Amino acid sequence: MKARANAFTLALSVALTTLTGCSMTENDSPDIPTAGTSTSSDAADAVEMVSSGIYDLIGVQGEASDDQSTVMNCSGKDRETYFRILHPWNFYPATASNPQTAMDKLKSELPKHGWKITEYGPDTSRNKNVKMTADNDEKKVSVSVIEMAKNDPPKLSLDVVSGCYRIPDGQEIERF
Repeated sequence: MKARANAFTLALSVALTTLTGCSMTENDSPDIPTAGTSTSSDAADAVEMVSSGIYDLIGVQGEASDDQSTVMNCSGKDRETYFRILHPWNFYPATASNPQTAMDKLKSELPKHGWKITEYGPDTSRNKNVKMTADNDEKKVSVSVIEMAKNDPPKLSLDVVSGCYRIPDGQEIERF
């Protein structure tokens, strides 16, 4: 359980770091982009649809984990009014040799579907996992993908993170 909590904490910090520096705002400031007005459950559905679209681009046989989205605060904004959605999930290729193929497929397909790759290369871990970060300005989301080829089983670890949503007037943010 402690390892799962540590993994979630790592994923959350990667996701926060990923989106806080992205270029999805209208004025190219380093601020987190505004994603519009929505309830947290509708926003989570939208982010999970983005994840589903990314899954379709992988183009390698395998299985995705069934992880649920979570609500996060927007740094520097009122936590009762603004929120973000994080959808962490994993993709397990059917064969051990396919994580790199899946990563290569995403690297080529994401830009064809409105994504801008902002980072690509080995991370600083002992395994030198390949990490890719991409932003979709139209959808106000960012994705961080880490190819964990040396894991048992090998996988792609994905974090899809939204920009800041504003809860509609008279509603409360549902935390999950």
